[in-house]
Amino acid sequence: MATDKVHINLVFIGHVDHGKSTSVGRLLFDSGNIDEQTMRKLKEKAQELGKGGFEFAFVMDNLKEERERGVTIDLAHKKFESPKYFFTIIDAPGHRDFVKNMITGASQADAGVLSVAANDGVMAQTKEHVFLSRTLGVSQLIVSVNKMDMKDYAEDAFNKVKEQVTALIKTVGYNPEQVQFVPISALQGDNVAKKSDKMAWYKGPTLLEALDNLTPPEKPTNLPFRLPIQDVYNITGIGVVPVGRVETGIVKIGDKIIAVPGREGKGVPGEVKSIEMHHEQYKQAGPGDNIGFNIRGFGKKDIARGDVLGHTDNPPTVASEFTAQMVVLNHPTVVTVGYTPVFHIHTAQVACQILAIEKKLNPATGEVLAENPDFIKNGDAAIVKFKPVTPMVIETQKEIPQLSRFAIRDSGTTVAAGMCISLVKKE
Repeated sequence: MATDKVHINLVFIGHVDHGKSTSVGRLLFDSGNIDEQTMRKLKEKAQELGKGGFEFAFVMDNLKEERERGVTIDLAHKKFESPKYFFTIIDAPGHRDFVKNMITGASQADAGVLSVAANDGVMAQTKEHVFLSRTLGVSQLIVSVNKMDMKDYAEDAFNKVKEQVTALIKTVGYNPEQVQFVPISALQGDNVAKKSDKMAWYKGPTLLEALDNLTPPEKPTNLPFRLPIQDVYNITGIGVVPVGRVETGIVKIGDKIIAVPGREGKGVPGEVKSIEMHHEQYKQAGPGDNIGFNIRGFGKKDIARGDVLGHTDNPPTVASEFTAQMVVLNHPTVVTVGYTPVFHIHTAQVACQILAIEKKLNPATGEVLAENPDFIKNGDAAIVKFKPVTPMVIETQKEIPQLSRFAIRDSGTTVAAGMCISLVKKE
């Protein structure tokens, strides 16, 4: 999709079955981003599977096999144009996928659409998703109050949910004044891309118009160059080709760079010979670009996923310890000093041990509830000091926020999420 429109990464979040996928499907179809023919096929497929009305959800969810058969619909990252912007939609079907997507760096969302069903209101996952969005740096929010058809499109049903959600988002630090609330029925197509005639009481934007009211993110081109490596390929005749997404700064052919921590934990220096994106050669790359490049000086064994590239005159920071502000989301018991879970930071996965729990905070206001508590548990926010078990690159929220965020996972679930607020550089 060649476009000169400004690009925004958009994540759809919310409780399971509150209509995220149907909303996305409806949005794409009603805005002309999916053609009739594709939709007809999905409709037939839905009816075949005894799921009439699920065709919109299928646009996001059930195209796995169609995709394998070569239908060009990219599942997790759907491209979409509104009159004003060019969006990449990150669908978050499950909690885990959402967290994984949001943290692996492939998709730092600039804005989120929170789906809340009018007949259910705020549920457990609604709360967690809102919490996570905030901690993971999703700065703008649109709340779509879905399934209005199940409430006869009544204004008081909308207001009730709006009140609930307003209270919730305030607690994590979103300003409700800056959040757009849109009553919709994704299934019926009310107020998604087309104005509904069933809610005369509502004077605000449709969901599509609300998206165009978003503010585009500033490109962090002026920050130091950082590229977390996602994969390393060894291509015959070319050599070692690291692949990843530029998070911050600019990289040009001929630049002297370093991969940190690298195999020995000392960093591996090299020089950029070529930069490739979508099988085309480029002279430079910037934030958001997914690139592969060839670097003079890199051997196959020198670098791996989780290493971060930077310029030699401003190398990525390896921390011997760091302090983080975090939120405990889903831990079976309590979190105490000595606990050593796996951190997912940009593309790295490193075990880190808790050295100290310095403060327990009110997740609503950030005020300190307790100094040096013995433990923290689900729902608690805290300031915690960690020590990585092996060398690891992390930056502070203040200096390079894109490399400060992390998720903590333990036996397959996301236990906590947070961001680094200060660190001690490894000597």
